[in-house]
Amino acid sequence: MTKKKKPAPTMSASSKNKPRSHWLVKQEPEGYSWDNLVQDQLTEWTGVRNFQARNNLRKMSVGDRVLFYHSGEQKAVVGIAQVAKAAYPDPTAEEEQWIAVDIKPLKPLREPVPLTTIKAEPKLADMLLVRQSRLSVMPVTNEEFETIVALGARK
Repeated sequence: MTKKKKPAPTMSASSKNKPRSHWLVKQEPEGYSWDNLVQDQLTEWTGVRNFQARNNLRKMSVGDRVLFYHSGEQKAVVGIAQVAKAAYPDPTAEEEQWIAVDIKPLKPLREPVPLTTIKAEPKLADMLLVRQSRLSVMPVTNEEFETIVALGARK
């Protein structure tokens, strides 16, 4: 994904009334970490080349909340981001079928929520992260989102 700062669009009146959706995006911290997102304050979420993940990107709306998950060795949700710009053509793709969104950081979790904790939590047993672990962009239910945020608030 490329890191490019640009102003976030304002929400239209119709998008303010739309129920907010929740998502989870995965990224290896060696490639682009939560700290990178915080430093950049906005990034283009590019480079997704999986059809199911692409379809999930298409469904994202400005204002939707996004759990930022470090894959690789850490395997943990580390922060909460927000969709700042809805789907548009991925500038890193040669084919027109791929899209990107912009996300911006909202806040880090007090404590990362490791995959082992997520798998052990009964409320998260049906979460796509547990059932379809290789998917890089996935929807998260309101209950799953709130459960992970609560787990990340513990110290």
